[in-house]
Amino acid sequence: MINLDVPAKFARLVDQAHQAAAEFFRPHSRKYDQAEHTYPRELDMLAALLDGLSASGGGAGAGGVRRGAAASGNQNGANLRLLLGTIEMCWGDVGLLLSMPRQGLGNAAIASVANDEQLARYQGKWAAMAITEPDAGSDSGAIRTTAVLDGDHYVLNGEKIFVTAGERADCVVVWATLDRSLGKAAIKSFVVDRGTPGFTLVRLEHKLGIRASDTAHFRLEDVRVHKDNLLGSPDIQGFAGVMQTFDNTRPLVAAMAVGVARAALEEVHRILVEAGVTIDYDRPAFSQPAAAATYLQLEADWEAAYLLSLEAAWMADNRKPNSLQASIAKAKAGRSASDITLRCVELAGTLGYSENSLLEKWARDSKILDIFEGTQQIQQLIVARRLLGKSSTELR
Repeated sequence: MINLDVPAKFARLVDQAHQAAAEFFRPHSRKYDQAEHTYPRELDMLAALLDGLSASGGGAGAGGVRRGAAASGNQNGANLRLLLGTIEMCWGDVGLLLSMPRQGLGNAAIASVANDEQLARYQGKWAAMAITEPDAGSDSGAIRTTAVLDGDHYVLNGEKIFVTAGERADCVVVWATLDRSLGKAAIKSFVVDRGTPGFTLVRLEHKLGIRASDTAHFRLEDVRVHKDNLLGSPDIQGFAGVMQTFDNTRPLVAAMAVGVARAALEEVHRILVEAGVTIDYDRPAFSQPAAAATYLQLEADWEAAYLLSLEAAWMADNRKPNSLQASIAKAKAGRSASDITLRCVELAGTLGYSENSLLEKWARDSKILDIFEGTQQIQQLIVARRLLGKSSTELR
C-alpha cells in the first residue's frame, strides 16, 4: 500500500525546493511573465539544486531510475522525490521551472533510452524535445519528419513546433519516421545538437502563459545526424520505446498542475479569511456560505489530483507498469488545475483579475498543463484503451 506521508529522507530536499520557489520564483514571477523571451540568468544559480530533482541529474529522475535499474525491487523513492520537488517549485512558478537548465523533456528521453556512451556524451547538456508538427499534434504517431539513412548519418527533413526551451537548449531530441508507410513502428528519436547545419530556428511563440519559458519553431532541411545519435534500437520494432518517455514524465506534468493549483488555493484561502468568510471543515459544505462551499469543493478536487500523482510515482518506484496511472494522473491534475485556478480568480473578484495578485497569472499558466505531453482528450483515450483492452486501431 502507499504511505501518503512525505518520507523523512525527502523532507530536506522538499524544503530546499520550497525555499527556492518562495525566495526566487515568486519574487521574479511577474517580471519574467512580462519580459517574455528574456532568459532569467538568475536561474543558473539554482541549476545545481534542480539537478538533484531532474531527469538529467545523475540518474535521479524518472527516466534515469528505470534505465539500467535492477529487474525488481523498490527504487528508493527517486520518482516520488522528483514529483514532490516539482510540486514545490511549481508552487512558485511553472514557467521558471521549465526555464531551468537541464530540465527539458529531452533530458528525460535521454535518461530513459540512451545507451551508456550517449549518457556520458550528453551528461550535463540541456535537451529539449521536438515532437509536435503543424500536421501532427496530439497524434504523435502521425509525424511526417523523415530520417533517411545515408552511410553513417541519418538525413532529417521536416518541421517541428511548440518546442519548449528550444532556443536555450544545447540539443534537441527530434522524433522522426524511418518509413512513413510503416506508421508508428518506424518512429525513432534522434539527438540533434544546436548549430547543426540545416537545423533552423524559425521563430519563438508568444503565449498565453508560462512566458518565462521559450517555445520554439524549427525547420529541418537535410540535417545530417550521426547514427550514434539515434536513441534506442535502430530496428523497426514498435512504438513503445519512444512512448516510454511519457510514462515517466506525465506524472511530472501532473505535479506541475498540483503545485500551481495549490498556490492558487492558498492565496484565495487567505483572501476569503481576510474578507471574513469562515471555512469550516466540520460542517457540510451546503450549510456554509457559497464561497466556502466552493473552496471546499476545489480543495477536494486538488487532493484527488495530488493522490493520483503520488500513486503514479509510487508505482514507478516499485517497478510496476504505470502507463495507465500516469495518464489518469495527468488527465485529472491538468483539468483540475485549470478549473481550480479559474474558479479562484472568480472567488477573489477584482483581486483575482488584477495583476496586483498572481492569481490571474496562475490561471493562464495552468492551461498548458492540460494540453502539453498529451492533451486531456488523448489521456482519456489512453485510459479508455487500457481499461477496455482495446488497441489504438480499435478505439480511436
